[in-house]
Amino acid sequence: MTDLTSLTAIRAALAAAPAADTAARAGATDRNGQLTKPPGALGRLEDLAIWYAGWAGDARPRIAAPQVLVFAGNHGVAARGVSAFPPEVTMQMVANFRAGGAAINQLSDFAGAQMQVHALDLDTPTADFTQGPAMTGAEVCAAFTTGWNAVDRNADLLVTGEMGIGNTTSAAAIVTALLGGDDWTGRGTGVDDAGLARKQAVIAAGLAANPKRSGLEVLAALGGREVAAMAGAIAGARALRIPVILDGFICCAAALCLQAEEAGALDHCVAGHLSAEGAHARMLEALGKQPLLSLGLRLGEGSGAALAIQVLKGALACHSGMATFAEAGVAAG
Repeated sequence: MTDLTSLTAIRAALAAAPAADTAARAGATDRNGQLTKPPGALGRLEDLAIWYAGWAGDARPRIAAPQVLVFAGNHGVAARGVSAFPPEVTMQMVANFRAGGAAINQLSDFAGAQMQVHALDLDTPTADFTQGPAMTGAEVCAAFTTGWNAVDRNADLLVTGEMGIGNTTSAAAIVTALLGGDDWTGRGTGVDDAGLARKQAVIAAGLAANPKRSGLEVLAALGGREVAAMAGAIAGARALRIPVILDGFICCAAALCLQAEEAGALDHCVAGHLSAEGAHARMLEALGKQPLLSLGLRLGEGSGAALAIQVLKGALACHSGMATFAEAGVAAG
């Protein structure tokens, strides 16, 4: 079992992460060149299929067992009025997830994905990060481990989602700490101008109380348990060579903490969609990811990434199901 009991141990796990299967990737590239279509005619679908093949270790793969993990946590900073909704909504939405009533339930079912919900100490919000770190080292490691261990080793694709009132504030603080600048704050659940100003002031106070740190230290200082769990799940999937579709602003903030610690930590990830949360486009640029979809979504829960499963399935259906020129008896030109 991988040791994740300290930030040092997590860094070692990130450094030891496996690379893609170069032989499978080469085989997929070769197959793509023989399919009955002009070169490049399927655009990004071709690149997606080759990328996935490398991580699946199969030159002609299919998606049969996608997994969606939703993590929930409460934030101490929510008491400062940074959300349009009260913290009680986190627990209420967890009940809705478990009853099958949320958007992510429908999109997971539509994608043929198994979905699990993990509520992380909802009765114990993280500390108010304007006064110091949101989590201790032990707390962030525990949440990270929850995410890592939640990944099904038999899954062949992972999506991570979240629920946590106040977590767009946490995510914006993380991104500001790691990328700099002062315009990463959006309206989240739909706060008005006064609410946006409160968020900006809270983030500024949080940064002042938690000076510049490494990626994992920023995750502990400014993140939430659900954000740390998403980071853990993304890293855990990498250890198993399971490809990941990233969701929106909050998920990408979790992913950014990993990339800040280890270059290439997100090579097994693609961006599912461009969120309507204003700064997401620039965050994706910083991550080096081009979104598959842009539909104005800003729900979270993993919803955009779950919908993007269908795009990846389509890419693999073409790549693995199409005939080659030789098989079809068609002149290659």
